[in-house]
Amino acid sequence: MKGDYERAYRDSIEDTETFWGKAAGEVPWFRAPDRVLNRDRPPFYRWFEGGSVNSCYAALDTHCENGRGDRVALIYDSPVTDIRKKYTYRELRDLVAICAGGLRNLGVTKGDRVIIYMPMIPEAVIAMLACARIGAVHSVVFGGFAARELATRIEDAKPRVIISSSCGIEVARIIPYKPLLDGALGLCSHKPSACVIVQRPQCPVKLHAGLDISWGDLMDAAPVPCVPLAATDPLYLLYTSGTTGKPKGVLRDNGGHLVALNWSMKNIYGVSPGEVFWAASDIGWVVGHSYIVYGPLFYGCTSILYEGKSVGTPDPGAFWRVISEHGASVLFCAPTAFRAIRKEDPDGSHIRKYDLSRFRMLFLAGERCDPDTLQWAEAQLKVPVIDHWWQTETGWAIGANCAGLELLPVRPGSCTKPVPGYDIRVLDAQGSQLPAGETGNIVVKLPLPPGCFTTLYNNDADYVKTYFSAYPGYYLTSDAGFIDTDGYLWIMGRTDDIINIAGHRLSTGAMEEVLASHPDVAECAVAGVHDPVKGEVPLGFVVLKAGVNRMRQEIEPELIGMVRQKIGPIASFKTAAVVKRLPKTRSGKILRGTIKKIADGVPYTVPATIDDPAILDEITATLHGMGYPKH
Repeated sequence: MKGDYERAYRDSIEDTETFWGKAAGEVPWFRAPDRVLNRDRPPFYRWFEGGSVNSCYAALDTHCENGRGDRVALIYDSPVTDIRKKYTYRELRDLVAICAGGLRNLGVTKGDRVIIYMPMIPEAVIAMLACARIGAVHSVVFGGFAARELATRIEDAKPRVIISSSCGIEVARIIPYKPLLDGALGLCSHKPSACVIVQRPQCPVKLHAGLDISWGDLMDAAPVPCVPLAATDPLYLLYTSGTTGKPKGVLRDNGGHLVALNWSMKNIYGVSPGEVFWAASDIGWVVGHSYIVYGPLFYGCTSILYEGKSVGTPDPGAFWRVISEHGASVLFCAPTAFRAIRKEDPDGSHIRKYDLSRFRMLFLAGERCDPDTLQWAEAQLKVPVIDHWWQTETGWAIGANCAGLELLPVRPGSCTKPVPGYDIRVLDAQGSQLPAGETGNIVVKLPLPPGCFTTLYNNDADYVKTYFSAYPGYYLTSDAGFIDTDGYLWIMGRTDDIINIAGHRLSTGAMEEVLASHPDVAECAVAGVHDPVKGEVPLGFVVLKAGVNRMRQEIEPELIGMVRQKIGPIASFKTAAVVKRLPKTRSGKILRGTIKKIADGVPYTVPATIDDPAILDEITATLHGMGYPKH
C-alpha cells in the first residue's frame, strides 16, 4: 500500500495543476485564479494567473478577521538587549498598517523597491510586511554587510526608500549601521528619496536633514488597507552571491509563494496553527524571509525573532533557553549551529537544564549535515532530527522528510526525499540520467513548483543562462549527489566540491563525513587543492571538541587511516590540519573555496559574507606552516 508521502509526490508530478490547485484553495484570495499554471513560455512559468491576493493580508489581516487576532504572532527575544516582547496578530497588523501609511507618505507605491538594511528587531519585520501591504517590493540586505556590498544592491534595485537602524548588536559588540549606509550611498549614482532610521539607545546617530527621517516620524501616519495584487506581481527581491562577483537579484511572486509556504508549514514541518515555530536564522537570508516572517504567519503560527548569536557565545544553552521559555515545537537551524553546541557541550549537560517537553522536531538546512552531528542531536534531544535541502532560488525545500505528510525512516547525513512538486533527476555531464547510487549533477525537471523564483531582477538573460542552459528542460541546482535504490536523495556538496583525483571524481563531502565521525572532532572541512601529478588531492581541516588537546602529528594518522578504510586509497587523503576554527559566512557556511585558494596560492578577495575575516589569517598561517602552496 502506498503511503501518504508517495501518493502526494506522485500526484504532484503526474497531475501538477490539480495538486497545486487544491493547495491554492487553502489560502485567502481576493479573487480566485483563472489558471493554475501557465506553461506557454518556459522557463518563465507563471503560477495562479488571474488570481488577486496580498501577502500581508494573508499573514495578518485574515487571522484578525477570523477571530484569531489575540493569538501571539511574533515573539521578539533579544538577549543582547535583555528584551522579550510579544505581538499579537492584531497588534502587528495595526503597526504594519501604520508603517505602510508612512511609506505611502514618502511616495512609495506599488512596484517601488524598498531596501531594508536592519538587525533582527521587530521594526524589520514590520517594514517587510508594510511593503507587501502596499505592493512595494522589499529587498532585505543582511545587516552589517560592508558598504560596497550594500552599494551594489542599492545601485541594482534603485530603491525609492531605504529603511535602516543606527546599529546592530552581536553579543557584546555594537556594529554601527549608519556609517555603512552613508558610505554605500557615497558609492552610488542612485539616491533614494529618503532613509528611515531606527534609533537604538546603544548607538544614537545624527540624521542628515533632507534625507534621513526617524522611525518615529515614519510611524506618525494614518493606517492604510492592503492593496489587491496579481498573483504574479513580485513580492520581494533578495540578492544572492553570483559566480561573476555581481550579486543575483532573485525575484519571487506573491501567489505561488503564498501557496507553497502555506502548504509547507503543515506538510513538511508538521505544525498546527497556534504552535510556536522558531527558525534560528536572520531575515537577511531566504530562511528568514520564508520561515521567520511569511510561512509561520501565513499558517497562523507564532514565530520567534531572535536577536543575538544563538551559538558561539559563552552560553551553549542559548537554544534550549529560548525553546523552553517560549514553548517552541519545531526548530529550524543550520548544522553548523549544532556542531558548535556539540563542541562546547559534548555530553549535552546544558540541554538537561531546560524543560523541552513541548519541543518535538528539529530541522537542519543550509549546508551538508554530517551523520555524527545528526545522530548526536537525536541522542541528546530524543526527537526526530531531519535534514532538508533547499536554496535561495527555490525559497523552500527541494528535498525533505515531509513530517506532516508521513515521517519516513530518518537516514543520517544529508539525506532527504524529493519534496512534492520537485521532479529530481541526477545527470552526468552529457545529460544522461545516472543509475541509483552514482553521483552526478542534481537537476529538477521543469516546471519548478510554485514559490520558486520567477526570474532574476532585470536580467532574464542570466536567469536562462545560469540555471537552464546546461540541461535544457531542467533547473541546474549546482549541487552534486545521488539517489539510492530506496529513492532517498543524498546531497554530497556543491558541484565545485567534487574533486578530480587522477581521473576519479570523488566527493569532499564523503570525506568530511568520515572525519566528523572521529570521537575528538567537533567539525571539519575538506577542500581539493592542486597537485602536479594527480591534478587535485584532498586537504582536511579539523576543529577538536572542547577539552581535547591533541597535536596534528597525533591525530593526523588516525584520520588518514579512517578515510583509507572507509573510502579507500583512491581518495589520496594524506594531510589533515588541526585548527581552532573554520572560516564561515554569517549564515554558517564553510568557505571551502577560499581555503582552496589560500592553499593553491591563488589571489582572492575576502568575502563580504564572512563572519570573522581574522580566521583567514589563521588558516593562511597554518597552511604556510605545512608548506602550502606547493606549486
